[in-house]
Amino acid sequence: MKRFYIFLFSLISLGAFAQKSEQRAVVSKKADAIEQKVIAWRRDFHEHPELGNNEVRTAGIIAKHLESLGIKVTPGVAKTGVVGILKGGKPGPVVALRADMDGLPVTERVDVPFASKIKAQYNGQTVGVMHACGHDSHVAILMGVAEVLSSMQKDIQGTVKFIFQPAEEGVSAGEEGGAALMVKEGVLENPKVDVIFGLHINSQTEVGTVTYRPGGTMAAVNDMKITITGRQAHGAYPWSSIDPIVTSAQIINNLQTIVSRNLNVTENPGVVTIGAINGGVRSNIIPEKVEMLGTVRNFSKEDEAMFIDRIKTIVAKTAEANGATAEVKIPYSNHYPVTFNNIALTEKMLPSMQATAGADHVKLKPPVTGAEDFSFFQEKVPGLFVFLGGMPKGGDSLKAPSHHTPDFYLDESGFVLGVKLLSILTLDYMAMKK
Repeated sequence: MKRFYIFLFSLISLGAFAQKSEQRAVVSKKADAIEQKVIAWRRDFHEHPELGNNEVRTAGIIAKHLESLGIKVTPGVAKTGVVGILKGGKPGPVVALRADMDGLPVTERVDVPFASKIKAQYNGQTVGVMHACGHDSHVAILMGVAEVLSSMQKDIQGTVKFIFQPAEEGVSAGEEGGAALMVKEGVLENPKVDVIFGLHINSQTEVGTVTYRPGGTMAAVNDMKITITGRQAHGAYPWSSIDPIVTSAQIINNLQTIVSRNLNVTENPGVVTIGAINGGVRSNIIPEKVEMLGTVRNFSKEDEAMFIDRIKTIVAKTAEANGATAEVKIPYSNHYPVTFNNIALTEKMLPSMQATAGADHVKLKPPVTGAEDFSFFQEKVPGLFVFLGGMPKGGDSLKAPSHHTPDFYLDESGFVLGVKLLSILTLDYMAMKK
């Protein structure tokens, strides 16, 4: 009898493997068939980028496409977001897939026929607008996934929720937006999401490559504003002053000891950066006040709390030692949690990633000190966020233009792998939950 059950289990396992392999082959064929369509979508979005909370044209194209596929569409989520629901022909879990839609206030320098010439207002300034982080490719890829999966609807064992998210890069001062607002408005409910997958193109990773990391993948970020108040005096008589500029210089140096002396760098990295310092109006006046802006990045809640406590202590005590006063606002205007890949989910989906890209092309990556508001989704449901190569084959990752720069460039031949990857992660996860 025991042998019979072992035999029966083996048959079931072989059947499930065969079904999974067959679905993967179907996805691959369908994705290859629409590759040029995905590239055309991306080029259109690239030529017409829109800043956060202003993705009206982009959202309209997405909604029209999803509706043409018979997908139930909800527009206007978190201002300009679009959510599509595809209910499969069989019962099963709800899998969410997310793509961000917004461009950046960057003026493009890349010599391509579809280069952006768009200008817009950002924080009171006229700026060039560019998809300098690859969100145009994310949107096009997810539109391709929607086309592939909708054509397989009767065989889908669950429900797919397509989340096209605005304002990942942030919004103008005083506005609300992005993943946090989508979560607040209930995007992970009705139907309730069981798991969420997302990807990010990378201009410094070769096409055909997928990189991932279990656990803390991208950093938590807090911005901060530090205000130092002293006593103004003539530059010729510094003894009459309490100099906030000297005090600020000491604070900047002292803050660097948090990473070098308080952080266990064998466990997690961390960053304290002062990116702006403003004080004074001319050479012979010691000003009364100096303001500094900075960013703080960590990979655990414990390190985040320690950094914030040390920053406040160092700033206050250094100012006090100089006779000045200090105010620290942290976070000042934004906070993103750690982009944390659920460890069990990552392990479970690794074979799917390897089957899609090839085992030799799926690589473990180090932590990334950049931040992602995909993390707000991962705080609520298990999530996996991976990186897709977008650098031409044979390129030098040290010389390839990085994200958020005017020369940012992507090799479009890598997009079809993104379509296959998100589709197969969805179908394989559903098959596991039968």
